[in-house]
Amino acid sequence: MPGVTSVLALLAGLAAGFFHVLAGPDHLAAVAPLVAGDDRVAWRAGFSWGLGHTAGVLLVGALLVAFRELLPIDALSAWSERLVGAALVAVGVWGLWRARAPHAHAHVPSTPSFAMGTLHGLAGSSHLYGVLPSLMFSSRFDALLYLSGFGAGAIAAMTAFSALLGAVAVAAGRSRQAVRQAVLYAASVAAVVVGGVWLLA
Repeated sequence: MPGVTSVLALLAGLAAGFFHVLAGPDHLAAVAPLVAGDDRVAWRAGFSWGLGHTAGVLLVGALLVAFRELLPIDALSAWSERLVGAALVAVGVWGLWRARAPHAHAHVPSTPSFAMGTLHGLAGSSHLYGVLPSLMFSSRFDALLYLSGFGAGAIAAMTAFSALLGAVAVAAGRSRQAVRQAVLYAASVAAVVVGGVWLLA
């Protein structure tokens, strides 16, 4: 039966993963153009992004712990950040093109969302601050609970964000198509801007 430390490890991981995702404007900008024009399954894009992000973060965390002296983590992180920047710009441009078609309601497949999430998980070092606390637990079981919670929190946060944005876009579209397009334009411009910052930083 799990002890108090195990429960705390899981809850801490959930909170860290949830707030890590929502605190990153690049995370939100990556998914917003994918879901702003969708009318039924917006949550799937966020869920797929969350799965990809969790996979990328846990891979980097595992490599860092296992091969910290051998891997050029900083160099890999820098290249990953450039890839994320380019991907954000591409998603933003695609969203702008999609917003120009007044009746475009194409559903976004899960693969681009998963790939974008994985890139985000591999890029940068900020997510490591969320994963590294797992090393403070003396029990491997508790460390695993923390990491599982982190992944679940990240997935839940992006799924909720995507579902909410999709619902707002649908509600706006029912009352006025121009509002729906404006939401998609805004989300797409945000993705291009944030992607440009990542490319130039």
